[in-house]
Amino acid sequence: MLYLSQVLGRPIRDLEGLRVAKVTDVIVRLGDDDHPPVTGLVARYRRRDFFLSRWRITELNEQGVRLNSDILDLRPFVRRESEVLLKRDVLDKQLIDVDGKRVVRVNDVQIIQAAGDWRVTGADVSLQGLWRRLAPAGFAGTRTPVEVLDWADVGYLATDAATVQLKSSSDKLARLHPVEIARLAEALSYHHGSEVVESLDDETAAETLEEMPAERQAKILGDMDQERAADILEWMSPDEAADVLGDLPEEKAEELLGLMEHDEQADVAELLPYEDDTAGGLMTTEFVTLPRALTVGEALARLREMAETPNMIYYLYVVEEENSWRLLGVIALRSLILADPSMPLEEVMRTEFQRADPNEPARDVAQRIAEYNLLALPVIDESGDILGIITVDDAMEILLPKDWRQRLPRLFG
Repeated sequence: MLYLSQVLGRPIRDLEGLRVAKVTDVIVRLGDDDHPPVTGLVARYRRRDFFLSRWRITELNEQGVRLNSDILDLRPFVRRESEVLLKRDVLDKQLIDVDGKRVVRVNDVQIIQAAGDWRVTGADVSLQGLWRRLAPAGFAGTRTPVEVLDWADVGYLATDAATVQLKSSSDKLARLHPVEIARLAEALSYHHGSEVVESLDDETAAETLEEMPAERQAKILGDMDQERAADILEWMSPDEAADVLGDLPEEKAEELLGLMEHDEQADVAELLPYEDDTAGGLMTTEFVTLPRALTVGEALARLREMAETPNMIYYLYVVEEENSWRLLGVIALRSLILADPSMPLEEVMRTEFQRADPNEPARDVAQRIAEYNLLALPVIDESGDILGIITVDDAMEILLPKDWRQRLPRLFG
């Protein structure tokens, strides 16, 4: 085992042991391997950097490099696809430690020889790693412990290398909850944070964006490929998607809305006319309605048959008839489950319930949800039709101080 710092600047010697060049960088190839293999070195001879293939190397250690041939190809080094230069692209860069759920800085890189190959096995993020690199030769190291992260737990490496993708395979970051991914992405620069989001599948990217501040959501989606941005918006809850589009320039918002699938587009379009600080701007169109003619047993059967159900299903909304939006009553899911299956819904539902007008101030509605300990509040128009619901987590974001909002769990996510 050795560290990158122990190799950089070391001599490269030919078969007779004569110094012919020195090591200026170590090249690895990223792929599906948890521990990427060393493919060669960047070597320097008389101010000329050239590529030295791993197959020309017989020894790689703290004393330097020994070659298996006296012939050198001095053509200038050119980076190839999927290649990473450990000094240029990794040292002093930030990475996401998936296991530790944190962003850390790389102070050194661990390399191990196994089965004839040299592989990158870890990133030293400790003060000892920095001391190993910077302290003069012969100086004793610090007493701080070495902390080496397994490279298999590196979810993302924040490099500015333009010719190489340094994103993890999506399953690494997917081990984390979207809240955790969002916090990690926000700890990086905007550029690298947006790369993290783009590396995720559409559903996870949508859930991650929902945990970010509105202005950052809008900027990331606004800078993204339009087709991809529209796909992610389709996975977001309608109220979140509407908020994002409302923060984008009008022309950009119209383009993205036009690229969305019809059903999701219609749900979001319903919410766009409402101002952010109103009940209509706070509500979501994800809720379940049931016609009053159903029995409890029929209603439960219908719920089981639904292809998709909203995240918020603690309350069910009873309407006049099929395809009607006229709200007659509300049933808590718990009450439905405990009721006699033969009873009609209209005998189980509550006809007296709290409601909101779509143009009512959002803060007033949020306070009512808190005062009555509600999990959701229906928003009703002048004709008595249900337009949407406001969930308690969205209400609390209005009432809590700004510094506390990101600590609030999304209760229904």
